[in-house]
Amino acid sequence: MTAFESTARALTAKVGVGEVLADAVPFRVELKVPFRGVTHREGLLLQGPSGWGEFAPFTEYDDLTASRWLLGGVEAAFGQWPDPVRQEVRVNAIIPALTPEAAASLAVRAFESNGATTFKIKVGGEGNSLDDDCARVAAVREAVDSAIAAAHDPSAGKVRPARIRVDANGAWTYEEALQAIPELDDAAKGMEYVEQPCMDLGDLAQVRRNSVAMVAADESIRTADDPVRIANGSIADILVLKVPPLGGVTAAYEVIEAARVPVVISGAMDTSVGLSAGLALAGVVENLPFACGLGTGELLATDVVTSPVVPRGGVLPVERHNPDAEALELAQAAIAPERADWWRERLRRAWELLPN
Repeated sequence: MTAFESTARALTAKVGVGEVLADAVPFRVELKVPFRGVTHREGLLLQGPSGWGEFAPFTEYDDLTASRWLLGGVEAAFGQWPDPVRQEVRVNAIIPALTPEAAASLAVRAFESNGATTFKIKVGGEGNSLDDDCARVAAVREAVDSAIAAAHDPSAGKVRPARIRVDANGAWTYEEALQAIPELDDAAKGMEYVEQPCMDLGDLAQVRRNSVAMVAADESIRTADDPVRIANGSIADILVLKVPPLGGVTAAYEVIEAARVPVVISGAMDTSVGLSAGLALAGVVENLPFACGLGTGELLATDVVTSPVVPRGGVLPVERHNPDAEALELAQAAIAPERADWWRERLRRAWELLPN
């Protein structure tokens, strides 16, 4: 029995769907800029004896996929997370597929306001050519390295340049990836890694064998029927793990235990409440050599807390975040009544697909 199945059975034996829905709060929050075509996030916040959880799978996901996201939210509200082994987590800044000027400006703001020195840049998106992607990456590299150098204290020793990673979200074929990665590596003056260059597992493994940069897998893990089996394979140098699509912290940690490569814990465009689960998972991983993708609070224009969870000094504390009454009231008022009903019905359908 997998951790997902055992957690689902334990929780559904403990709490019913009616109890979960009784205190569920529908919400809608806005993003500062469109991110992969998404302009806002909506869903349900779940309240239980353990605290608050979030159920917010993207609307295009089917009910079976949504059931994993549901278990993660129910675990947060009614289950128990393992005790952390660290108090803070180093995080990267996320740079959407903007113009080079806008991307560079956003990156510099992330360094100056939040201390970010690792930047994940979106590439390969619809409407963006490889030249556009390279220009964006080069602009970020030049801008943040200049900002870091200007802020550097000479007595602190040698200036450390920013770390640059790119995320293609599976946009390329094998041949396109082999062409794109060296050019992006040159534009970045050395990349930390490239995330999900191809969707096909065979292509991904082949790119890994022939790439000038390390390869990370994201979608390949969170969409797999058996993430533990995939994690135990040889498709990538790094695994990027998100708690909601893996079914919660306990199920995600099972994937980490099976992994033979380093992991990066990332967010799923969560509210600050939902981000707590990612922080909880990052807090129990003994070895985190790479900055985690949990700085997504920077992308939110509104939130269910008064002050969105954003890094300070390039790190986030490992702690649980609960909604603030005023911010939650505004987020609840922002979602249309018919959408709130849609989310409640979606939760019911997803609940029926949980193992019991």
